Amino acid sequence: MRSVRDGRPHGRSAHRAGGALDDVRRLGGPRRPGAARGLAIDLGSSGARVWVPGHGLVARSAWEDGPGRPVRRGRIVDAESCGRLLARLADTALGADRYGSVIVLNHPVLAGAEHRSRARELLSALGPSEVVVLSSAKAVAACVGTPDSGPLLVVDMGAELTEVTLLVDGRIADARQAESGLSDLEGAEAGTLPGHLTGDVLDMIQSMWRQDRHGAVRGALRRGPVLTGGGALRPDVTHRIAACLGAPVRLAGDPSTAVVRGAGLVLDSVLRHRTGTGAVAVLPGRQR
Repeated sequence: MRSVRDGRPHGRSAHRAGGALDDVRRLGGPRRPGAARGLAIDLGSSGARVWVPGHGLVARSAWEDGPGRPVRRGRIVDAESCGRLLARLADTALGADRYGSVIVLNHPVLAGAEHRSRARELLSALGPSEVVVLSSAKAVAACVGTPDSGPLLVVDMGAELTEVTLLVDGRIADARQAESGLSDLEGAEAGTLPGHLTGDVLDMIQSMWRQDRHGAVRGALRRGPVLTGGGALRPDVTHRIAACLGAPVRLAGDPSTAVVRGAGLVLDSVLRHRTGTGAVAVLPGRQR
């Protein structure tokens, strides 16, 4: 059963002990005084990914079904468990002194105000100087290098969510979401996954097309939608989408990590624009 949500801009235990988080612990070592510090985190439906400036992608942690799992359908459902995970990541990557540090956290485009507010509260409790709550589509746009130029369609096919977002000059103009993803289709009859996933994507793009009065969707299709998430790793899915649209498609490099890598680029940009005193300006958590 497809559940599709429309969006308009306005203007497994929770994780395995050790495992991927050990990669963060290996960063180690004291930082230079005044060094830029930051952390970019993608809390996806399948697990967490972490990016640290100067080190790149340092951790992946897969959720396991069961009580205490912090994220479902891209949204924080267990704030306590999520807070413990974020605290461990911050302790390891940023150390005890958080002054001048910046944390960027991704969220699904249509995650909703409650999710974004909860994410800001959890991050602010860690004590950074600045918090940035960033939509996944804008992170992907930053990753592929076209954040502010013309119309762009981002198709994110994740484990439990599929989202299509239309960006125009870097701003979210429209978005659709199907609350289903790769994990929902794993038990489907062999060979039916590409059809199900492609059907969701085409339904959302067609819905956008019908409501687009300025030709932005047509322009974005002409440029080629950017495909990301685990679904973009499946040629049977990507080829079918391209054939049904009659348009070229572009794959984000390493689609499964494009969101967190884009968040890392946004983080680098924030850190580069520090004040002349060498510290990041202290600002309230903001959405991008």
